[in-house]
Amino acid sequence: MDVAPTRPVPAKRRPIPGGKSVRVWRWTVITGVALLVLLVVHMIAHHFVVDEVGGLRTFQQVLEYISSPLIFTVECFFLITVTTHALMGLRAVLFDLGFGSRTRRRIDGALWVLGIVTVAYGFFLVGTLASRA
Repeated sequence: MDVAPTRPVPAKRRPIPGGKSVRVWRWTVITGVALLVLLVVHMIAHHFVVDEVGGLRTFQQVLEYISSPLIFTVECFFLITVTTHALMGLRAVLFDLGFGSRTRRRIDGALWVLGIVTVAYGFFLVGTLASRA
């Protein structure tokens, strides 16, 4: 009686299609959860802990608010998290269009540059506001 041969166990793990896709997906999930937490902190600190009716601050109150080291740090983390999450989402959409590996590398590079410029500009704006208080 003949026995059917078993499938050989591959010596190496198979590469995941898209290379870094699982790692990027995990970071997207992590930044999404962090985004929810930071959004709740931002909404409570910025809109619900206000003396004015309606939860709106005057410009002077915003300057005082952002000059607090804790709030400044939370807002900076919020900026980094929003930018990272948004650009990874954009990357996923662009990669779904089926570009080749060379174009994917260029997209990755362009998104890194866009992210760095966005965060740097955001830090400049938040720092400018904090320094005026």
